[in-house]
Amino acid sequence: LPADVEALSPTELISACQRDPEDLQWNGGIGTYVKAASETSSEVGDKANDQLRVNGGELRASCVGEGGNLGLTQLGRIEYAQQGGRINTDFIDNSAGVDTSDHEVNIKILLAGEVRSGRLSLTDRDELLTMTTDEVGLMVLENNADQNLALANSVWQAGSMAGVHEDWMERLEEEQILDRGIEYLPTAEQMAERRTHGQGLSSPELCVLLAYTKIALEREVLATDLPDDPALAPTLVSYFPTALQQRFTDAMQKHQLRREIITTQAVNAFVNTSGMTCFHRLSGETGAPAAEVIRAQVASRRIFDAARLEESIRDLDHVMDAEVQTRLRLEVRTLVERATRWTVLNRRRPIDITTAVDQLAEGVQQVIAVLPDLLGSREHRQYAARLAGYREAGADEATARAVAVLPPAYSALSVVQTARREEVDVIRVARVHFALSDRLGLDRLLGRVVELPRDDRWQTMARAALRDDLHNVHAQLTAVVLSAGHGSEPAADLVEQWVQVTPELTTTVTRLASICDGRPDLARMSVGLRMVRGLLPAAG
Repeated sequence: LPADVEALSPTELISACQRDPEDLQWNGGIGTYVKAASETSSEVGDKANDQLRVNGGELRASCVGEGGNLGLTQLGRIEYAQQGGRINTDFIDNSAGVDTSDHEVNIKILLAGEVRSGRLSLTDRDELLTMTTDEVGLMVLENNADQNLALANSVWQAGSMAGVHEDWMERLEEEQILDRGIEYLPTAEQMAERRTHGQGLSSPELCVLLAYTKIALEREVLATDLPDDPALAPTLVSYFPTALQQRFTDAMQKHQLRREIITTQAVNAFVNTSGMTCFHRLSGETGAPAAEVIRAQVASRRIFDAARLEESIRDLDHVMDAEVQTRLRLEVRTLVERATRWTVLNRRRPIDITTAVDQLAEGVQQVIAVLPDLLGSREHRQYAARLAGYREAGADEATARAVAVLPPAYSALSVVQTARREEVDVIRVARVHFALSDRLGLDRLLGRVVELPRDDRWQTMARAALRDDLHNVHAQLTAVVLSAGHGSEPAADLVEQWVQVTPELTTTVTRLASICDGRPDLARMSVGLRMVRGLLPAAG
């Protein structure tokens, strides 16, 4: 306060407090106390608080939490976020209350049938409700923590994903699910302007897009047979507290809102772990509907044991920098997304989640366990650098190793598929696969493909197609090399024998190195892929 100010009215005091620097400003009252500079008080529609209201740009708190509704206008939140403030929206900060109410209603519906049948007395029902209160609270908090982690990941990637977010908003508008104007989301022209400055959606805007993503997916999934998939049956049971799981599992299958519960749980888990644009990108790249993308993602997470990896990263809360934790989580998410795309493209539809896991998980984990010893020199140097960085950042040895190996772990899927088809030991296939990668420089070519821009949907789809094609050709080359050898020969010898009978290989490798040394663009990478594919007929 100015030195000459000796007293403040209550209104002036509240207004001054809002401008005060602090760690957290918590809004728990009734009224709208923050607007944007571009808004007038009459537009806010809360005349009683006109005298104490401030602009978002005037807030100096590190972060703002909303316990009430409409404590800030959406434009006020955006203005505050764009100056570096940390804020979600009221419907995100208050979602625990909605989640709690949903659990309460669904639990009462479940128990009502037991009371009507005489299998449960009202007294016992009330005791169960009391008994499950704390566990419901923990379940709700866990759901909200997962949602906030999804938002944190999105904020961290907002600049690089601005083009994808723009495409997704356009698609939601085309399907008449979203109205950007009503939700104060930037127009296409405003997004283009932000992208020229390396900026994307702010956190409050991402909150809105997250909500609409879940709304769109729930509508689509509920109309399919996904909620009836036996592989998702545990999703319904795990929604309820442990005491109810032990006694009323059979009754849960007859719950009036069984399909709705499974749909909500499946969509929440998908979006919270894979992000708000995963479905948009994968459906565009593969043509798969939401049900198949989610089936593939559920299978992929189980195959790579993603939940265990995420739990080990969560255990590092307050041990390492949160930004590094975000990078670790995104490594897991990237692997699962690539595996999801592979599963959509390589499994018969409708995807059988249980069969996919049974056929792939064991072999994939076998490959991952020895992967550092299989990598070629270039990939091993990259792995060692990641491992050292994670250790230095505070990760324990097991977590650092588990995450550092994830980028090349994707190849385990095609390795296992080849091993099953050719009836060859999976580790032998993996040795040939990575020996080929190192010998031909396929790892370098893949790295440059991954660096291609994805400023719009067409660049994103072209990049994904190139990457998938390169993985497919790599798998085919591995099978060719394996078929030309004997079961006892070392993988390196098999590769060298193939090199000797492929005279054009030296020229191909030299040209690939030249392509990889230049700036990555679609034309160069397409030529590189064609050169690698050209080795197939010569080899076979």
